Amino acid sequence: MSFNFYVARNTLKTTRLRGPPRTSLIFGCSMDLLRTKDAGSVYEEWAREYGVAYEVPTTLGGNKIMLCDPKALAHFYSKETWTYVPTKFDLDFISQNFGKAILCVQGEDHKRQRRSLSPAFSQAAIRKLYHVFYNSAYKAKAAWESLIDANDGHSAVIEVQNWCVKLLIHLQLDTIGLAGFSHDFGSLDGKPTRVVKIFDTFAMSALNVPLLLLTQVFPLLLYLPTARGELFSDMNETLADVSKKFLERSKEEKDAGVVDGKDDKSIIGVLIKAKDAGADVQLSIEEILAQMKLFITAGYETTSVSMTWALIELARNPDIQTKLRAELLAFGSDPTYDQLNNSLPCLDAVVHETLRLHPPLEEFLRQAGEDDVIPLSEPIRTKSGRVVNSISVTRGTHIGISAACINCSTDIWGADAKVFRPERWLEEGGVPKKAQEVQGYRHILTFVDGPRTCLGKGFAVAEFKTVMVVLVKGFMFEMRDGPDTQIEMGMGLLPRPRVVGEDGTKLPLRVSRYGG
Repeated sequence: MSFNFYVARNTLKTTRLRGPPRTSLIFGCSMDLLRTKDAGSVYEEWAREYGVAYEVPTTLGGNKIMLCDPKALAHFYSKETWTYVPTKFDLDFISQNFGKAILCVQGEDHKRQRRSLSPAFSQAAIRKLYHVFYNSAYKAKAAWESLIDANDGHSAVIEVQNWCVKLLIHLQLDTIGLAGFSHDFGSLDGKPTRVVKIFDTFAMSALNVPLLLLTQVFPLLLYLPTARGELFSDMNETLADVSKKFLERSKEEKDAGVVDGKDDKSIIGVLIKAKDAGADVQLSIEEILAQMKLFITAGYETTSVSMTWALIELARNPDIQTKLRAELLAFGSDPTYDQLNNSLPCLDAVVHETLRLHPPLEEFLRQAGEDDVIPLSEPIRTKSGRVVNSISVTRGTHIGISAACINCSTDIWGADAKVFRPERWLEEGGVPKKAQEVQGYRHILTFVDGPRTCLGKGFAVAEFKTVMVVLVKGFMFEMRDGPDTQIEMGMGLLPRPRVVGEDGTKLPLRVSRYGG
């Protein structure tokens, strides 16, 4: 009885919007969206047809409202963590695999955790660590030079995506291990580690799409035994073991006076400080271990996907690659952290154009924790034909935002929105007025926005830029099969680009030593 009342209340009070028809009785449009090559463009086409807010059928008769309007997005993000909260599936998935990490806590707990972690990701903290990024980047460079020497001394075909598992991904692990946790994973020195092997395996693990969609409705299905579920269990166990060792070693170093606990702004240093009884903001041991597991995984996965896309785009656009290399060579020595941010405009443009065009996390889903009214910047027509300038949502309504759509919408970014064109970040008026209304970092939603904006975005961008400096100065990149090589998406822990027809997530590029 109470369930029927809730459904009726939800139907009556939530503004019923137009949207695409249900293509599957069981899965709505969800299966199509997961299997399409470009979900962002699909969402954009629907926004053009149905308006800047519309309804998409989901699994087992459900629906979600998609927001494609800067004014609606600003309102949504201003109320995130309180009015708009993670779904039950997201909370259970993160809690099961990471524990009480910052991504799955809400309200005051989220504010407390974010406040305790912020010093580790401040500019001052990153400025002290950028030399560690260079250390890992030069290890990667040496490994690639060895591959070239073993071939003909001039160039070699390198499985870049595979090396985003065996090198570029490992570079992220080494960087987080060294810079974030005072631990060197050794993955760029040819030393195999259990952490690396587990992450490698995800690239060859098939995703059960129907089960995933059903699990989003019935989170208890997360506990069904599956091959991918076993991988997550292994990952959780391994990361917990590594994190405990980090914590023990770092505490020993602090107690022995090897590191100054007061001034230590590394991630592990900040976490240990938050555990102390006299800390302004305290974290439990359980919360500390959860943050460590999350940071290792998130830092490795997202940044390595972005790095792979950057190399693809440079290989596809040799003129842009040449221009970037010229800027880096003309600068001379390795730039400092401040110079990375302020003195290399072409590098900045290439990095942010990659982040705009290829967000590692393409879509975000939240549910309303309370009733709300979302304003719109332009009127839309509802399912009943009424024209409205705002929409009502009731508690429990699912709200979706597609970063891939917002970042690449021609209505927001102009006719060339889907073209890799770093110059837009350098030109007067290159970022259109409509795009400037998007309030996320650099007017893109790659790092989302609001109270849950990515805490490590400065850390990630600094890593990204440092690696690009070293690799682009040292090598030239070409598509192995020519500039018209087709790219599709494969599945690692997150979706990853691969050359059409290749197994797993393989992406071969021809890498040549740059001789000046």
